[in-house]
Amino acid sequence: MVYDLKGKSPAIPIGSLVLVTGISGYIGSHVADQLLQAGYRVRGTVRDESKGEWVRELFSRKYGEGKTETVVVTDMAHDGAFDEACKGWSTHRSLSSMALCSKQAIGVSGVAHVASDLTFSPNPNQVIPGVIAGAINAVSAAAKQSSVKRFVFTSSSSAITSAKPDVEFTINTDQWNDEDVAKAWAPPPYNQDRATSVYAASKTQAEQEVWKFVREQQPNFVLNAVLPNWNIGTILSDRQSASSGGLVKAIYETGEVGDFTKSFPPQWMVNVQDTARLHVAALVDSSVKNQRILAFAQPFNFNDVLACLRELYPSRSFSGDIESLGRDLSKLDNSQGAELLKRFGRDGWTSLKESVKDNVGV
Repeated sequence: MVYDLKGKSPAIPIGSLVLVTGISGYIGSHVADQLLQAGYRVRGTVRDESKGEWVRELFSRKYGEGKTETVVVTDMAHDGAFDEACKGWSTHRSLSSMALCSKQAIGVSGVAHVASDLTFSPNPNQVIPGVIAGAINAVSAAAKQSSVKRFVFTSSSSAITSAKPDVEFTINTDQWNDEDVAKAWAPPPYNQDRATSVYAASKTQAEQEVWKFVREQQPNFVLNAVLPNWNIGTILSDRQSASSGGLVKAIYETGEVGDFTKSFPPQWMVNVQDTARLHVAALVDSSVKNQRILAFAQPFNFNDVLACLRELYPSRSFSGDIESLGRDLSKLDNSQGAELLKRFGRDGWTSLKESVKDNVGV
């Protein structure tokens, strides 16, 4: 679906090249998919060549050859990790033929930095510095290229707050998750119950550093951030782990709720395609500037997911409800994201039920 720019020119030209870091991941692959649907070309970074293979195969089948390429960045924390990927000279492997593209001046017009650390290590020293360094490397590489006009940072709801079951509180884009930053950096021992705080702190501090870089360096591009809560929806390839999207698929396939899922706190959900669409809006819409865009569709818990599965697939058997899950009682204004989604010709946020169906894929 074409994005309605309300008569304005796109912030980056249609047909230009956009860099998507972490393109083989759940969110990154969807960001690339939505960009390709919108008429852009995509260069994606992957940690190893095997991850790039299925990405190239998938998108060449959907959109034809020459629209997507991948480049290996083994360590995003290494100085200058994204410098070559941001340059306008393409000598990377082409999507399907695996032949080297001829050099051509195709300057990167936008960057979506999606790559992050999803190891959920409880040791902050093993996660947070690398995530911050990766974010600064991405924004620094973009700043070196005059062709880059837009930069979108994939943050997280956890950069604002952690889940707080049965607690009434308000969420807004002026907030930062200082609570989990303090928990993450508390003295050892680094037990596994610290892992979610470490992840939250990595997203919080990385996003803060990106905004600081832009304030201080005044690069030639506009920065926006997208902050999604729990992503669910279509899994583009069975060769990716699909992170959060894998939890619902596992319940459908086994009929059982795993121990990790049982411990998953109530929070808000968002369809992963909506998250990706908001990245596109943040890249192409000239009226969206210096924004933290909340990607929060509706609050849920996994009993709601089980209810959707039972309704959608009545011939299948699923385990009983999880006891004492609680509810997310947070309040927020998610109208900005809904309005941006309507410019794709949609009604607004995709519902939990539709997202569960997308996730299962049948």
